[in-house]
Amino acid sequence: MATKLRLPMVDLSSPDRLSTANSIRQACVDYGFFYLVNHGVDDQLLSSAFQQSAKFFTLPLNYKLSLSRKEYRGYTPLYSENLDPSSQSKGDAKESYYIGNLEDSSSVNLNQWPSQELLPDWRPTMESLIWKLLEAGKKLMSLIALSLNLDDDFFEKTALNKPAAFLRLLHYPGELGSYEELCGASAHSDYGMITLLVTDGVPGLQICKEKFKQPRVWEDVSHVEGAFIVNIGDLMERWTNCIYRSTLHRVIPTGKERYSMAFFLDPPSDCVVECFESCCSESSPPRFPPIRSGDYLNERFRLTYGSEKELKCSSN
Repeated sequence: MATKLRLPMVDLSSPDRLSTANSIRQACVDYGFFYLVNHGVDDQLLSSAFQQSAKFFTLPLNYKLSLSRKEYRGYTPLYSENLDPSSQSKGDAKESYYIGNLEDSSSVNLNQWPSQELLPDWRPTMESLIWKLLEAGKKLMSLIALSLNLDDDFFEKTALNKPAAFLRLLHYPGELGSYEELCGASAHSDYGMITLLVTDGVPGLQICKEKFKQPRVWEDVSHVEGAFIVNIGDLMERWTNCIYRSTLHRVIPTGKERYSMAFFLDPPSDCVVECFESCCSESSPPRFPPIRSGDYLNERFRLTYGSEKELKCSSN
């Protein structure tokens, strides 16, 4: 049985930005995960978004499939993804819906939306949520910049001018029948910069702090009412020369239906990610060569989802 883990708590509203940045640094070094409170996204909006998400996932499968994912936007059915390419699993026991960037006029029309007649409040609710999550994410990135001894507007100038921002709605069924050995989401690290996760309180999320050790040791992430769960992605790990962890995580079935919403905040595709000078030295040289964000993300998406057109969510 996995042990229960209580992650560090970060208060986005704290006036002591330097102290908050130091707390973020410690959390990213030790865990790659932390709770975020006082994030500015009100409970009523989050509750409405969960209600709208549940309404969509209860629609007939044929209708949901009419909105199947294109250009990484739209619906993905149960077992259609496997986040762990080394796994021989049938697929991950979840269904999901992707909504892409709203800031970029060149790609916003790629989003697919359920019928307004069926779900009249769905699109405005999700758009409102994305804007609020983006605002919280940008505030958090300024603190992450400070935590790395960078100017607080560093990411605003380099990675958030045209960010690749995605909201992913997730539904994990409560009963899996003969497939209860499957994961809801198999072991993986997130690919990009940071992820803000909102859950409905049903357990299942686990992390493995030492991803290269075998056997893997998994710890349960406890739910904290009103808090986001934030985790570091691969690109941030590359930027920081592995000082900040892109931690393995997964979702295991608990026998209970589970909903969550993940907001991925990533750099534009032409952003070059290379080790910060403050994160390397003669004795600790860069572990990774520079790479365009889009090249890295597209390769990771290709391994997970197969050959789909290049991710179009930023400055392409």
